[in-house]
Amino acid sequence: MDQLTAAGKSKMRIANSIFFFVSGFGYSSWASRIPSIKHQLNLNEAQLGLVLFAMPVGLMLTMPLTAKMIKHFSSRTMMLIGALAFSLVLCLPGFMAYMWQLIIVLFFVGSTRNILGLSMNSQAVGIQALYDKSIMVTFHGIWSLAGFGGAAVGYLMVLFNVAPSYHLLGVGIAMLILSAIFYPSTYDYQPAETPDKSVFSMPDKHLLKFSLICFASMACENTLYDWSGVYFEKVVHATKSFAEAGFVVYMVTMTIGRFAGDRVVSAIGIKKVLTYSSMLVLAGLLVSVFLPYTLTVYLGYAMIGMGVSCIVPLIFSMAGKSKTMNSSQALAAISTVGYLGFVIVPPIVGFIAQAANLQIAFFVVAAFAAMMIWMVSKIEDVPVVS
Repeated sequence: MDQLTAAGKSKMRIANSIFFFVSGFGYSSWASRIPSIKHQLNLNEAQLGLVLFAMPVGLMLTMPLTAKMIKHFSSRTMMLIGALAFSLVLCLPGFMAYMWQLIIVLFFVGSTRNILGLSMNSQAVGIQALYDKSIMVTFHGIWSLAGFGGAAVGYLMVLFNVAPSYHLLGVGIAMLILSAIFYPSTYDYQPAETPDKSVFSMPDKHLLKFSLICFASMACENTLYDWSGVYFEKVVHATKSFAEAGFVVYMVTMTIGRFAGDRVVSAIGIKKVLTYSSMLVLAGLLVSVFLPYTLTVYLGYAMIGMGVSCIVPLIFSMAGKSKTMNSSQALAAISTVGYLGFVIVPPIVGFIAQAANLQIAFFVVAAFAAMMIWMVSKIEDVPVVS
C-alpha cells in the first residue's frame, strides 16, 4: 500500500465514488417515483407498506451471504456484480401491472442493492486505510449527491408527465454503462484474514451499541425515502410537484451534511456529531408532525436530512476497525441489525397510517430518534482515523 502513488489512490477513490453514485442515483430514482407507481397500481397505504416490505426483505436475506462472498471473491468483484444486477432490476418497476409483480421485482432490487452496498462500503474501508485523514463520510456524501440528482431528475419526470417505466429504464441503462467503465480502476485488495464465523454472524458486544444506533438511523432515513412524498400528499395536501420538492429538500440537506461531515468530525469529535445529529432528526420529525404545513415540513425534512447524514457513515467507519472481525464481516454484522430498521419500520408506517394516519406514524418514528440520543450517550468518543 505504501507504494501506491497519490494519483493511484485518487483514481481508486474516484472509481469507488462512482459506485456510491450508482447506488444513490438508482435508489433515489426509484424513491422519487413511489407516489406515481402507487397511483398507477391504485394502492392504499397498507398495500404500499406491504410492497415496500419486499425490498428490505430481499436486502436482509442476502446480507450474511454477501459477507461470505466478499471474503471469497473480493469486494471488488462483488461490487461489480451488485452494480450490474441492481441496474438491471431497476429497469423493471415501472412496467409492473400488478401488485404481486412489483413485490417480486422489489425483492430483487433489495437483494442486489445489498450486494452493491456492502461491497462498496468494504472497498471504502480499505481505501480509507490508505489515507491519514477521514474520507469515509465523503463517500456517503457522493451517495447523497447522487440521491439529490436522482430526486431532481425524478421531479422533472413528474413535472413533464414522463411515465415511471421509461424514466427508470433510462436510469438503469445509464448505471450499467457507468459501472462497466469505472470497474477497472477499483481497489483490488482482500480484507485481513480472521477466523471463519457462521453465515448469520451477529455483532459482538462491542459493536452492538453501534448496531442499535445504525438501526434507529436507518429507520428514520428510510421512512423519509419511502414516505416523504406520500406525507406531503396525505397530510400537507400538497400537489405532486410540491411533494417531489420535499424529497429534494431532504436529499440536498443530507448531501450538504455528508460533505461537511469529515471536517465537523475533525473539529468536535464523533460523539458530539452523533449526539447533535440525533437531536436534529428528532426535532425535524416533531416539526413535521406538529406543524404540517408546506414550509414547516420542508424545514423538518431539512433537519432530518442534516441529522441522518453522518450517522451511518461514522458507524460503518468504526465497524471497519473491529479487532474480532475483518471489515466486511464487521460491516455485515452491523448491517444485519441496522437494516432491520429498513425491514421493520417503513412498512409499519404504512400499517399505522392505514389504521390511524401518517402524522401518528411519523410520531412513532420519532421515538427511534429519541432512542438514538440515548444510545449515543452510552458510547465512547473515538477518532475516525487511528
